[in-house]
Amino acid sequence: MIPQQVIEAKRDGLELSSADLEQFLVAYQAEEVAEEQMAAMLMAMYFRGLSPLELATLTDVMLHSGRRLDFTHLPGPCVDKHSTGGVGDKVSLILAPVVAELGAFVPMMSGRALGHTGGTLDKLESMEGFRTRMPLSQFREVVEKVGCAMIGQTPEIAPLDGRLYALRNVTGTVASIPLISASIMSKKLAEGLSGLVLDVKVGEGAFLPDKRDALILAQTMVALGAQRGLPVSALLTAMDRPLGIAVGNGLEVAEALECLRGGGPPELRELTVHLAAEMAAVCGLEADRAVARRRATAALTSGAALQRFARMVEAQGGPRGLDTGAEPCAAAPVCGEAPAERGGVIQRVRPRILGFGLISLGGGRTRRKQAIDPRVGFEILVRPGEAVERGQPLARVHVASNTDLERAREMVREAIVIGSEAPDPPPYPLVLDRVDSSGQGHETSSL
Repeated sequence: MIPQQVIEAKRDGLELSSADLEQFLVAYQAEEVAEEQMAAMLMAMYFRGLSPLELATLTDVMLHSGRRLDFTHLPGPCVDKHSTGGVGDKVSLILAPVVAELGAFVPMMSGRALGHTGGTLDKLESMEGFRTRMPLSQFREVVEKVGCAMIGQTPEIAPLDGRLYALRNVTGTVASIPLISASIMSKKLAEGLSGLVLDVKVGEGAFLPDKRDALILAQTMVALGAQRGLPVSALLTAMDRPLGIAVGNGLEVAEALECLRGGGPPELRELTVHLAAEMAAVCGLEADRAVARRRATAALTSGAALQRFARMVEAQGGPRGLDTGAEPCAAAPVCGEAPAERGGVIQRVRPRILGFGLISLGGGRTRRKQAIDPRVGFEILVRPGEAVERGQPLARVHVASNTDLERAREMVREAIVIGSEAPDPPPYPLVLDRVDSSGQGHETSSL
């Protein structure tokens, strides 16, 4: 195989044979294809797309590049959730212990920040000592003991995807339906699950802002799971504004804890409960979603999910006492408010600007393996449709220095659009649609 010939074929829109694509990918994993050649291939895939055969090949090669887990010995179903990425999305931290309280086991394998969106691993690591890397044997032990565990890809699980994931982040090739689909499903198929729920984001802050594209993405991943014997369903959820109030790793951990303690933003609690019910249904734990939602709500309000989360954090090396009021994340050195320059009605809170703003403040990456500052970020104090007065705080900004304070305020002023009338179009409903193995979207009234 001559790598540049394979790249040229894909660049020119030709379908690669399964053998050629597999050989190219295996050679890259073996360091026989250079990083710049794989970057070129990813860009060709981004623009040309993947045929069904190419998508299946990419998924299966990534899946079989490492080991597969087996949880069949556990006395309950194993289920996971994956978000396609958003701004302020800290749902996983709340959801895993809630679903474990419902009786499932949740071996959650998450990712780092990608593009302008946050990453669950970066949030977890803002808690001192929390280990997102551990041998699979220890991961299984935590799942068995606590009911849930949260780690990143290990060298054993879909290692080829791990390399491609990082390369996509720095080459502008994230927002591709086939690349997203293969990346997510190769990891999830390796987890030994009984079911999987996908949280597919829709709106400006999503990688695929248009609902039609998000629906195709959901249907593609559901089909990949069904073809390989894994029950999958997907919820299409709003990302035309940040989820919750906090944007920034440590701030989002604090907000997740607030939710686990019975408070938190209503939208964050509501989405967590919807996803918990969907997870219970897809793995066969509770077919009646209304019943599952009531049980998930009770797990939050009773403090049971908080106690389980605290046990998980301690089991993974993090701080103790989260169920007794301990705050695990350091505060930024400088905190200030960003006031409104005029009165009016909030038209939009633009999540993509805030996501890239967080990167600019040091809370995200512009290159692979870059260290980030978990203390910095934004707390957005207004929502679309709210009336504000001149001088009213729109957000609190948390930054590393006084030099960054005015920069962060300017980011807020750019992200929060104020007009004179109600937003048009109005904000998306929190849950827009659901996709199951039939491949069809279902209106939110069916939820």
